[in-house]
Amino acid sequence: MSDTSSDDVRVGVADVFAAQARLRPYLEATPLHYAERFGCWLKLENLQRTGSYKVRGAMNALLAARERGDSRPVIAASAGNHAQGLAWAGYRLRMPVITVMPRGAPQTKVAGVAHWGATVRLHGDTYDEAKAFAFELAKQHGYRLLSAFDDADVIAGQGTVGLELAALAPDVVLVPIGGGGLAAGVALALKSACLPAMSSRRGVRIVGAQVEGVDAMARALRGDRASIEPAPTLADGVKVKTPGALTLCVLRELLDDIVIVREAELRETLVRLALEEHVIAEGAGALALAAGRRIASKRKCAIVSGGNIDADVLARLLADVRRRAPRRPRQRKRAEPVANVASVQPLLPRFHAIAGEASTRSAAHPLAFEETHA
Repeated sequence: MSDTSSDDVRVGVADVFAAQARLRPYLEATPLHYAERFGCWLKLENLQRTGSYKVRGAMNALLAARERGDSRPVIAASAGNHAQGLAWAGYRLRMPVITVMPRGAPQTKVAGVAHWGATVRLHGDTYDEAKAFAFELAKQHGYRLLSAFDDADVIAGQGTVGLELAALAPDVVLVPIGGGGLAAGVALALKSACLPAMSSRRGVRIVGAQVEGVDAMARALRGDRASIEPAPTLADGVKVKTPGALTLCVLRELLDDIVIVREAELRETLVRLALEEHVIAEGAGALALAAGRRIASKRKCAIVSGGNIDADVLARLLADVRRRAPRRPRQRKRAEPVANVASVQPLLPRFHAIAGEASTRSAAHPLAFEETHA
């Protein structure tokens, strides 16, 4: 139920550069932040317009359509962030936009869409039900159905995140995956031979992150295309039953690995981000960093994809934290060897979940952790 097909639509790094040129007058580059306690760089897309990277793909799609002379109203299904990005882009470009969102979408995201004047339709209990309804409306009224991830213009727009990361020259880039639009765009950008900053770092690894029970892309890359209902998760932004055909085609060639994290790990990482790094992330926004805690690298970067979390959800998570007396961090010897990312055994195409053994403290309380002095 997409207006794109991997058989007749292609997307490449040239499209990403074209998207960067289109977006430059409208969107600024988001900052990088080094999270010392995690030993990881963070690409703060939670500070992007509308609180998510999704606005990049939405804006690029509308601008590209205008260049092609396509003046049809645009309709999209979204769990929230794509709808917000599309609403803001439509407002800026004075183009009509209709969004279909699941009834259970976070209220902060629904309000964000309505704020920018887009028409909001609530339908179904999942993203896939909202997507089916949007498809029917598009067919009935001649709208352009804009996928949240399986669209060449959207993928190219999301890829501008990767172009901004090129100057950092990371060894590993960790990307949350739902339908795969962000991962596909970032992989296209960073695997390109056209980036001078990456000329000596062609070995950059693109590692996807998914939640246990919400791993449609990992299964599809293994050849399992069974449609399984995603498990309940804090990461509503990546809760997708069926990954994109175009994104699957790109990631099959360019993705190096996928890490599957447990829900408890995701929640703990989100809370630690807020309390230790003062970064507010939604569930999907903390997912890449949660996966990054299992990857050894000298220079890794996790994309904090969004920060649109309901206040009451964040309050409950913070209220569940069991406070402990702070302790001083251990001093590491200067000569201590650093594990190289090359030592991480590639998981493709096996894609087994890297679960590890939970500590006794974590088993007793998934959000319990010790505070440390900076």
